Amino acid sequence: MSLTLLSSPLQGFTDFRFRNAFNHYFGGIDTFYAPYIRLHGKLKIKQSYQNDLSPENNTTLEVIPQVMTNDADEFIFVAKYVQSLGYKELNWNLGCPYPMVTKSGMGSGLICNPIKINGILHRAHNETDILVSMKMRMGYENAEEILDTFPILDQYPLKNIAIHARIGKQLYKGPVDLDAFEKCIGSTKHKLYYNGDITSVSAFTAIKERFPSIDHFMIGRGLIADPFLPSMIKNNTTEYPKDRWAIFSEFHDTIYQQYDAYLSGPTPIKMKMLGFWEYFSQTTANPHKTYKAIKKASNPIKYRAAVNQIINTEMKVNRTY
Repeated sequence: MSLTLLSSPLQGFTDFRFRNAFNHYFGGIDTFYAPYIRLHGKLKIKQSYQNDLSPENNTTLEVIPQVMTNDADEFIFVAKYVQSLGYKELNWNLGCPYPMVTKSGMGSGLICNPIKINGILHRAHNETDILVSMKMRMGYENAEEILDTFPILDQYPLKNIAIHARIGKQLYKGPVDLDAFEKCIGSTKHKLYYNGDITSVSAFTAIKERFPSIDHFMIGRGLIADPFLPSMIKNNTTEYPKDRWAIFSEFHDTIYQQYDAYLSGPTPIKMKMLGFWEYFSQTTANPHKTYKAIKKASNPIKYRAAVNQIINTEMKVNRTY
């Protein structure tokens, strides 16, 4: 069975700058999902969303736009917008777990409302010809909520349903619920993708063996923490390239320069890169020390020095293996 790996979108991280650099330096991802478009009640596409989905910024990889909404008019507006750019598919986010989203009845907070889901899908399929796919959690309060949506979802020609095997209330805490995901496999006619805690080759292998019928896997946080992971999964190896940290250094410098040019002033770029290092640090020899060094770097010069020190340290650690 062939294997397809997809990048799960992370708001604030996986924009076109990151996607293009990732694809160039690491590879392994077949399709990238763009972070969601949210309209906040106004039928207007923000410039940042326009930049992210602009065809000229996405020439070397396959990208699927995503929308976050609980309103049919918004869904249709976004669908027609992305179609005008040449996209044929729109992914609907019913997975976001964050309270500011779920309290508004969106993301995983919408899964408990099959009637509203039906109303939006009905209009989307009657008023547009876009291909719709879903990104979901098991529910917000409990893992049974998704099961109640399947009779509705089965009425529509969805491309697939990607399921993060947690409930929204968990955020990213606690283990994934593989038993609940297994219940989903026999409960819908739609093709399912698996998402959740693919953070290592061994973790992927265990999930693949547990669900042999699944051949599409989404990687979110694990992809940022270890950018080599998708290609290692594809190559069925746990061995990193010998020049692992040299490749990472080039990747880091590429995204740093692009974000620095885009953001104004030292504080925004510091906060942007600090967010990335919350993940990058996880695959260093001493994650706490690495993150602390980045956090202490109070200006761009000190930041560069901290990054160089971290990479030199990791190169020395690798040579001792």
